[in-house]
Amino acid sequence: MSEIDVNRATFDEVMVPVFAPPGFVPDRGRGSRVWDTEGRDYVDFAGGIAVTALGHAHPELLKVLHEQGDKLWHIGNGYTNAPVLRLAKRLTDLTFADRAFFANSGAEANEAALKLARRYGIDQHGEQKIEILSFTQSFHGRTFFTVSVGGQPKYAEGFGPQPQGIRHLPYNDLPRALEAIGPKTCAVIVEPVQGESGVIPADPAFLKGLRDACDEQDALLIFDEVQTGVGRTGTFYAYMQYGMTPDILTSAKALGNGFPIGVMLTTDEIAAHFKVGVHGTTYGGNPLGASIADKVVELISDPKLLEGVNARSEAIRLHLDRINERHGMFKEIRGRGLLIGAELSDAYKDCAKDVLNAAAAHGVIMLIAGPNVLRFAPSLVMPLDDLHEGFARIGRAIGQVVAGNR
Repeated sequence: MSEIDVNRATFDEVMVPVFAPPGFVPDRGRGSRVWDTEGRDYVDFAGGIAVTALGHAHPELLKVLHEQGDKLWHIGNGYTNAPVLRLAKRLTDLTFADRAFFANSGAEANEAALKLARRYGIDQHGEQKIEILSFTQSFHGRTFFTVSVGGQPKYAEGFGPQPQGIRHLPYNDLPRALEAIGPKTCAVIVEPVQGESGVIPADPAFLKGLRDACDEQDALLIFDEVQTGVGRTGTFYAYMQYGMTPDILTSAKALGNGFPIGVMLTTDEIAAHFKVGVHGTTYGGNPLGASIADKVVELISDPKLLEGVNARSEAIRLHLDRINERHGMFKEIRGRGLLIGAELSDAYKDCAKDVLNAAAAHGVIMLIAGPNVLRFAPSLVMPLDDLHEGFARIGRAIGQVVAGNR
C-alpha cells in the first residue's frame, strides 16, 4: 500500500477543528531541534507544552522503547506488569506518596484525584462533604469534570449542566480561601504555578495556608503538577520547594517525554478509599509507557540534571532582559525553573500570538499563555548553543513585531 500524501491543508479537510496549527508540519526532532516536512529547522522552546523534558529522540529513551517494544506493549489492568511496578516504586521512593494510579494523561490523573477526594470525604464524613475548591484561571484538563473544576469558564460553557459542588476562588488570595474552606470541603486543588493562565507562581504563604486549613477541616490538598512536575521547576516536583506536602499529587506531561502517561500519587490511608472496581483504565500503566516513564524519572531525578534547570532558566531570563532593555517589550518576567512567562507591556497588548507567528517564521517553536504572555517550557537539557541561537532568532522575530507595531 502506498503512503498517503498529506500536507497542512489536509488538516482542514479531515480533522475536527478544535486546533488551529500554523502552516508548517513538524516531521522529526533531535534534542532541542525540530525539522518540518520541507526540511526547515526550528529551535524548540515549547517542548510539546512542557512534555519533551529530555528533548526529542533521547537515545536512552529510544533504547527502552525498542527493548520493551520487542517484549510486551499492553496487557490490561486485569494483570500487572514489572515495568509499572518499577515505576510506581521509583515514584513513591522519590516522593511523599505510598501509592500510585496510572492513567493516560494529566486530565485523567486529575479526574482520578477528584473522584478519590470525593470518595474520601463521603466515606469519612457523609454525603455532605463533597465541595471542591479550585482557583480562577486554573486549568486541570479537558474532561467534563476537570473543565468544570478548572477556573476558566470558556472551556466548560456550552456543554449543558456541570457537576455541582465546585467553587472558584482568587488565586494567591489566602484570606478568601480561608473563608471558604469549611466542613463541606472535601478537597482543594491548586497548581503550584498556574501555567495556562500566564505562568503565575503561588505565594509560598498561600500554599502553606491552604495546607493548614485543609488539615483543620479534614479536607484533602491536591497539587496539580501536570505541568510543573518532573523537574520543570528545578526540583523533581514543585511541592519539594515549599517545605510541605499535598495529600494527592497529579503528574503527566514530562513523565513520558511524549509517550502518553499520567499518574496520581497519594498515601496508603487515602488510597484505601478506592476499592477494586471503583475506578479504572484500560491503557493506563501499560508496560511500554511505564518502561519509558521509569527511564525518564531515573534520568530527571539526577541532582546534576536538576541543577542544570536553574542554569538554563537564568540564561533565558538574561536573554529576555536584554530584549526588554532594547524594546520595552515586557511588563514582568516570572515563573520557576524552566516554566517561564514573559508578560507583554501595555504597548504590545494582545501581541503574544503575533510574536509566536513571527518566531515560527524565523525558525522557533514557542508557546503563549493567553494573549499577553510568552511561555517558555523547553527541554530541561537544552544545549546552551541551541538556547542562544533560538534567542537570536526570537530577537529578529520580535524586532519584526516591534516594527509592525509602530
